Amino acid sequence: MRIISANLNGIRSATTKGFFNWLASQDADVIGVQELKAQAADLSSEMQQPAGYQGYFHYADKKGYSGVGLYCRQAPDEVIIGLGIAEIDAEGRYLELRFGSLSIISLYLPSGSSSDERQEVKFQFLDQFWPRLAELAASGREVIVMGDWNIAHNEIDLKNWKGNRKNSGFLPEEREWFTRMLSELNLVDVWRTLYPEIPGYTWWSNRGQAYAKDVGWRIDYQIATPKLAALATSSSVYKDEKFSDHAPLIVDYDYTF
Repeated sequence: MRIISANLNGIRSATTKGFFNWLASQDADVIGVQELKAQAADLSSEMQQPAGYQGYFHYADKKGYSGVGLYCRQAPDEVIIGLGIAEIDAEGRYLELRFGSLSIISLYLPSGSSSDERQEVKFQFLDQFWPRLAELAASGREVIVMGDWNIAHNEIDLKNWKGNRKNSGFLPEEREWFTRMLSELNLVDVWRTLYPEIPGYTWWSNRGQAYAKDVGWRIDYQIATPKLAALATSSSVYKDEKFSDHAPLIVDYDYTF
């Protein structure tokens, strides 16, 4: 089973940069996308249903903002759109597909970098998201939560960690929340388990030459339940082409639907 997560920073923009052409060569079973920046009416047939896939989406109320999606070959048994929390769901940040005892989720966690107010929204999201994560972890289901978490967990996860200790995405409170999630809910950071010493950056600022110099952050994750995480055989960050300010995160699992 191949699972791909990609923050597109605008699905229309990523399409013009060849994202769906690349996707057609990947033989992925499920693809999670984040930051659609589009509504249903904005999506071409290719964006809605790439060849061989069915698309499902959670759009933000605000045009040109946020939004998540999932593409899958096999029709899901259940589609869960949103968390049932009005202020979160208005921003289009959570979409879950269920296939038997497997749940696959596309998540776009808020960024707090634009203002103190948005950072407070991010903290509120973390508090309100916790019960759903705890429910999933305790459900007995196999779970993958993939997407842009907007948190670099440890020092290895960003190049300039010393200079970012007071910045959103690497704040002590955010990192502690992430640590608690993994330890208390018994969830697994798949990349870091496979590659303890490889940074695995997935996002680069557009400022300066961050991408060229690989001054990045690892903020895109696949977080899984232990049994499923143990079946992960390899992972990679695709950088041969640039579809967005994020790079796709690919994980292969020795698992069959």
